[in-house]
Amino acid sequence: MDIFLLIGIVVGFFAVLTGLLLKGASVAILVNGEAVIVILVGTMAAVMNAYTSKEFLNMPKLFGALFSNKVKQDPIDIINLIINLAQETRRNGLLSLETKIQEMEAGFMKRGLEMVVDGVEPDICRQVLEGEIQALEERHRVGASMFTTAGGTSPTLGVLGAVIGLIGALGNLNDTQKLGESIASAFVATLYGIFFGYVIWHPFASRLKRKSTVEVSNMELMLEGILSIQEGINPKAIEQKLASMLSPKDRKRLEEGSSTTEN
Repeated sequence: MDIFLLIGIVVGFFAVLTGLLLKGASVAILVNGEAVIVILVGTMAAVMNAYTSKEFLNMPKLFGALFSNKVKQDPIDIINLIINLAQETRRNGLLSLETKIQEMEAGFMKRGLEMVVDGVEPDICRQVLEGEIQALEERHRVGASMFTTAGGTSPTLGVLGAVIGLIGALGNLNDTQKLGESIASAFVATLYGIFFGYVIWHPFASRLKRKSTVEVSNMELMLEGILSIQEGINPKAIEQKLASMLSPKDRKRLEEGSSTTEN
């Protein structure tokens, strides 16, 4: 579980509840089944209407990716692994990598190295691996756009919920005591719509895009490293090439690690 994301959601709810209390409103007014149905079910319907059944049914996996706290590969670890493999290749040839490949978990790096050891042409290797990266980007793009659709729909449904609530309130003007409560309750749907739209769904889309960017960056590092090993490039030159793809912060970490190893 990604605790930082969970904290962000809790802080969002806390901000709304605190605002209500400071205004003297009762928190109990948020317990509104009609508003929840209009916002959540309406948002779900909008996403269903905008995407295919296969894409919609993939939503649980998207939530899993968002809340997952799996430690992604550190780009420094990726580069160090590639350098070690390059050194092994220069000493004993490409076939010496077979044992190391078998020890790897199934993934992008393993598939790429298997093609290299099998003697697949460099151009074909690049096409296959780049195609895999593009497919991943497309899946993540669709997932993020689903949350963006939900974020754009939710506030509008909030207005719709308020209208429905006002219709119910104004349809019973005889009981003036309950009229004020009914009108206040009607705007709870608007509150829910704006909250879910701009505190939950749109940020979820941004977070998924960011996670996708990090994963793609790591895969591009692996791609260039794998092809460099195939070309027989000097390990030091590979390190310099891959270091140029890092952020300044990560590049500094790599340099510090290299200097420590040398000493």
